[in-house]
Amino acid sequence: MANISDKDWNTLKQKLSDDGRLEKFMLGEPEQEYVTSRGIDILRLHATDFVNKRLAPANPKNDGRQTPTKGHPVFIAQHACGCNDRTAVEEFFGYEKGRELTSDEVDIIVDVILRWINEHLD
Repeated sequence: MANISDKDWNTLKQKLSDDGRLEKFMLGEPEQEYVTSRGIDILRLHATDFVNKRLAPANPKNDGRQTPTKGHPVFIAQHACGCNDRTAVEEFFGYEKGRELTSDEVDIIVDVILRWINEHLD
């Protein structure tokens, strides 16, 4: 399982902050309750499933509109972390559009999502 280093995480957070994403999205009380009631292992499964189905394909269905902005903590985190569509993934992660993401790239995106969620729990 690939993990993002602290240095890379801080660099990504700066890019996201400069873009205004970090201030724009937050977990509400229902999303925080969802995270705490289910636990991080279940959230990792959800995040991995969402990323594999909605981002990993070379040309995801409805790219640019595939990730809602509410309804699940992972969706909110995806928008906050610049991994809600392939354009954002290319901009913030450098993973070019038009090719399938590798399993290590998926793991890094999932790691970013979970780190953001952990940092936004009260």
